[in-house]
Amino acid sequence: MQFEVWAPQAGRVTLRCDGVTRALERDPEREGWWQGEAEAHDGSRYGFAPDDGPVLPDPRSRRQPDGPDGLSAVVDHDRFGWNTEWTGRPLPGAVLYEMHVGTYTREGTFDAAAERLGHLADLGVTHVELMPVCPFPGRHGWGYEGVSLWAVHEPYGGPEGLKRFVDRAHALGLGVVLDVVHNHLGPSGNYLPQFGPYFTDTHHTPWGAAVNLDAPGSDEVRAYLVDSALAWLRDYRIDGLRLDAVHALVDTRARHFLEELSEAVDELAGDTGRPLFLIAESDLNDPRVITPRGNGGHGIHAQWNDDFHHALHTALTGESQGYYADFARAPLTAVAKTLTSGFFHDGTYSSFRGRHHGRPLDRTRVAAHRLLGYSQTHDQVGNRAQGDRLAALVSPGLLACAAALTLTAPFTPMLFMGEEWAAGTPWQFFTDHTDPELAKAVSDGRRREFAAHGWAEQDVPDPQDPATRDRSCLDWSEPEREPHARMLAWYRQLLALRHDQPDLTDPDLADTKVAYDEDRRWLAFRRGDVRVAVNLGADPADIPLGSREARVLAAWEPVDVPGADGLLRLPGESAVVLLQE
Repeated sequence: MQFEVWAPQAGRVTLRCDGVTRALERDPEREGWWQGEAEAHDGSRYGFAPDDGPVLPDPRSRRQPDGPDGLSAVVDHDRFGWNTEWTGRPLPGAVLYEMHVGTYTREGTFDAAAERLGHLADLGVTHVELMPVCPFPGRHGWGYEGVSLWAVHEPYGGPEGLKRFVDRAHALGLGVVLDVVHNHLGPSGNYLPQFGPYFTDTHHTPWGAAVNLDAPGSDEVRAYLVDSALAWLRDYRIDGLRLDAVHALVDTRARHFLEELSEAVDELAGDTGRPLFLIAESDLNDPRVITPRGNGGHGIHAQWNDDFHHALHTALTGESQGYYADFARAPLTAVAKTLTSGFFHDGTYSSFRGRHHGRPLDRTRVAAHRLLGYSQTHDQVGNRAQGDRLAALVSPGLLACAAALTLTAPFTPMLFMGEEWAAGTPWQFFTDHTDPELAKAVSDGRRREFAAHGWAEQDVPDPQDPATRDRSCLDWSEPEREPHARMLAWYRQLLALRHDQPDLTDPDLADTKVAYDEDRRWLAFRRGDVRVAVNLGADPADIPLGSREARVLAAWEPVDVPGADGLLRLPGESAVVLLQE
């Protein structure tokens, strides 16, 4: 079997495979690469030793059976027998469901999660978006401190467990999206600097030195990231990738890394005959991220839209701290702007940033499905001090309004696991660092962070306490009892409407028309012949919808269609979807 590794600064590299050590030779065709052959098979343990140092895991390791610090293992992808013929499922018309494998079930494995995928198929979602599954220290964590970008966290089930999960999802008609982290690697088990200039001090991120995308040696680093992304899509039959915090990918080269990545993914889609896509998490509010490459953009197929979340959250909760401040001044105005313009900050002043932010999105050229809309995400729940979900903050009626707005808005909707039944379990920040000093630093840092915002130290969960993770696991008995069962039925009804009514997947963002009353706290919008109205106030509201005949498609509380005066009388904290004939 052929082994190879990029180690441009090494004067000598040895391979240790199944207990046998042999020297590698320089590759005459590729500068900085070393290569050699050794007997190996699926499961063979191996590692590389630059300059006779310790044997380290392969930077391109496909498997880390003993965690990030252990030896790598050979993976023969051809050994897995796929059971499902899958031609893919595209992004337009999709509904995503964000899932953390480690807390979706108490077992916290791919196989246990796969057993619950029937729930999602019945719910009406089209794609499962998995939070990162690369190896990280310990057993439990969010996954954003992964270190081997080609491997799969062993406690979840390793490479074969992920394949079984994907195969089962495809058998149910569900696509699978994977969250990947290119902007940093975890501090523990990260041996890349001992192989080459994977990081640069030229730029810095909130997590330390930046990934080297534009300094000397960056050609190979970019290839490392692109090839990793393609491996997920090819070897695991993943349908799309969510790119974590692309605003932290600092790249001054003429051709941005995101453009290079999107071109490679589009080429693979053509080769495989499957629709493949990239979704960026971007804080830039820059339409160029999702503008096609041919029109001067980066060619990413969609991006998260936090502006919609922030506007909706402030309208529902009244919270105004931090980045919510700009939205909280007139929250329904902010919701209306996002529904019709995509971004709230499109060159406007951001008090949180202390500067103007964003640029306008051309509604006539950018399809609405390129923006993801959501009322909750792992970030927006888990980064609260106690990981409290929206269900812990507002009434069931307001939750129903949030669902109606999210699932009928022009954007691609995304749900966070458990929100469909108003889960009573929190989703907190948890870690399982094996390095005692790092573990203490994380626990102390979390308490200091929220103490600065007025939280008592004892009220901030310890990320290292196993009970923090356990509290965050979904309770699968909840959907069967009230009030959760009613909320689940509401989500199913709204998702069925989204799939049945063509107007609700119309990609024309400019066609959405909104009316609202900031003081009386109602908002209504039109998408084709579909009318959606929510009343966030406690008292009934008379909402002018016009005199056209209408019928109710879905209502949280009983409601009559508008009379001759064209007024819809909507109960307090309630939502309705109508079809005007």
